[in-house]
Amino acid sequence: MAKAVWNGAVLAESDRCEIVEGNYYFPPDAIKSEYFQPSSTHTHCPWKGEASYYTVQVDGQQNKDAAWYYSDPKPKAANIKGYIAFWRGVKVTED
Repeated sequence: MAKAVWNGAVLAESDRCEIVEGNYYFPPDAIKSEYFQPSSTHTHCPWKGEASYYTVQVDGQQNKDAAWYYSDPKPKAANIKGYIAFWRGVKVTED
């Protein structure tokens, strides 16, 4: 079971993660949506496509663009469509 934690809160938890380039991508139904706010940030990966971001907010503290996902990935990354990955201090561990 993989778990994403930031500022003492469990942001996501699942045993159905996809691991791509060392990042755990959590299925959309595994995130606790109350901690996520859409961001206007977008980046581009040559083989995955355009990434969109979420800002994570826990107990009044924000972690800008700490989560990302591919809503319409390129065919080689179809397995992570809509799945959410983390960085910027979000700790992902596996039990």
